[in-house]
Amino acid sequence: MPHRPLARAVTALAALVATTLAVLLVPGAAQAAAIHYVALGDSYSSGVGAGSYDPNTCLRSSKSYTTLWAQQHAVASYKFPACGGAKTDDVLNEQIGSLDATTTLVTITIGGNDAGFSSILENCRFGSESDCTNRVNEAKTFATTVLPGRLDATYAAIRSRAPNARLIVLGYPRLFETGSCGLLGMSTSKRIILNEAADLLASVTAGRAAAAGATFSDTRSYFAGHGVCASTPWIKDVTGLIEAYHPNADGYRYGYLPALNAVTG
Repeated sequence: MPHRPLARAVTALAALVATTLAVLLVPGAAQAAAIHYVALGDSYSSGVGAGSYDPNTCLRSSKSYTTLWAQQHAVASYKFPACGGAKTDDVLNEQIGSLDATTTLVTITIGGNDAGFSSILENCRFGSESDCTNRVNEAKTFATTVLPGRLDATYAAIRSRAPNARLIVLGYPRLFETGSCGLLGMSTSKRIILNEAADLLASVTAGRAAAAGATFSDTRSYFAGHGVCASTPWIKDVTGLIEAYHPNADGYRYGYLPALNAVTG
């Protein structure tokens, strides 16, 4: 009887020593939760439209979904080379240098600028119905013939530079609601064909992401009811000038961020 407290103490000490040795001998177990995150991509990753930009030409916003996600998850490191206006070549030549074998998570939006959607949106906003239709059809052809190869090369390069990382490819939302948009709004027919082009781009991107073993996060449902012409839009209209047809701060917080959280937990 008098020796039981001592026996219990010895047993507890032995358990503590065993646990400590297990952690020391298997360091990966102690470090498994560390997230080393790199956010690549174009303006939809850099946060154009959200404001609060850092002083560079890339329009990187502290309100981007990438920064918000990094803050929520207390990441061990966060690199943010995403840049407004980026195409696949820009990712390959200027952004993937931020990746290495320690990177554990990569997110990216890319492909819209390759397909020329910025100029197409401007053309559709101010040009004729026929011009808009022709430009959209050209972009659709590009998206199904040329863009897949560019996406494949981009995802492969990311895999090569960051072999231990999970790659998450986020898509673009439909930009427009198709109800009433006022006298000065874009016509319903233009908005419909532009949304159809967004659907095609999402399909192509999802397919190439799957082929690369990446996770695709489809943002369209998250923005439903909040496009241009909605009562509470999360997408800026042409009045946003350089921010036109990009998510606003609410779009990144309540559209893109939940879409990313849905696939990361």
